[in-house]
Amino acid sequence: MHKAYYESDHVLNIAYNVLCGGRRLEDIEARRCDAVLLDGLGIESLPDPTTAGDFCRRFDAGAVLALQEAFNRARIKVWRRQPDSFFEQPAVIDADASIVATDAETKQGIDIAYNGIWGYSALVVSLANTKEPLYLGLRGANRPSHEGVVDYYDRAIALCREAGFKEVRLRGDTDFSLTAELDRCDDDGVKFVFGYDAKANLIARAASTDDELYHELVTHAERQIATTARTRPRNVKDDIVRERNYKVLRQTAQDVVELSYRPGNCKRDYRVVALRKNLSVKRGGNVLFSEYRYFFSAPRGALTYPLRSRERSEATSLGPMAYPASKGKGDNSMPSKPALVPRRTGRGDGGPA
Repeated sequence: MHKAYYESDHVLNIAYNVLCGGRRLEDIEARRCDAVLLDGLGIESLPDPTTAGDFCRRFDAGAVLALQEAFNRARIKVWRRQPDSFFEQPAVIDADASIVATDAETKQGIDIAYNGIWGYSALVVSLANTKEPLYLGLRGANRPSHEGVVDYYDRAIALCREAGFKEVRLRGDTDFSLTAELDRCDDDGVKFVFGYDAKANLIARAASTDDELYHELVTHAERQIATTARTRPRNVKDDIVRERNYKVLRQTAQDVVELSYRPGNCKRDYRVVALRKNLSVKRGGNVLFSEYRYFFSAPRGALTYPLRSRERSEATSLGPMAYPASKGKGDNSMPSKPALVPRRTGRGDGGPA
């Protein structure tokens, strides 16, 4: 630390606070009074919380982005020290947003979310390979999850390519399947894995697809039991549901099928994977009826990109991950219910159009 404090000292002070479990700038006061911490850092004092607050208020949106770019320039140097195998895997760039609540009443930019929570919508774009956050965007809690993500995606793609990654893949839930950008990404050689809204035309396509084209979705165990499997205890919750004659849904099977689909804002067809869940509706111990629910997604191992004939058989190797469809208003809106289609007893009337 210097006297007067450098900008780097202020950043380091906030970093120390976070690493030591601090959640607010006020928690810096506890760090300043910790003689053991100060001795370990080899310094006499740290900037107090009010000084740290004054420093933070100097930053506008451009300054925050410049700070993140400075972090990423240092990050590239670390990545380039990794072995060649580090760059053999595609750079998987994730994007997601969540609501960060606050009890403050004077913070600029806060807003109220759909569920009544005051706070911010925090958009994080990260590198899944190393779980490193690359970019952070902060907006009012009432804003859509995907707002501003296109610029962050472009910056993250350029960053990964500059570092040496040969292949880049984008991932996101239904809120990030921005169809106006898909053709541009494909032209740039960027692959992407997005969830997709359960639109009426897709539901109709999936429901009318012949059952023979569906493949059973085999989920993979998270780990393999090295010893003998333990006996599961009695399911108390299930006993109560049966005793009180509640209606309950039980999943009996999952199947997937691959469709060729052209979104309205695109000039070419893309591959979409439909997940069909076969559910039994029970009351007490009796099965009332069965129904199908459809989800449209790109599970692990399946990519959403222009359909190629050699890839039509790859749907059998899909992994277990699936994103339920939503209204597309972001994580800050209530998700839509999955599509309900009565179970068919016979074969369908043909394959996908």
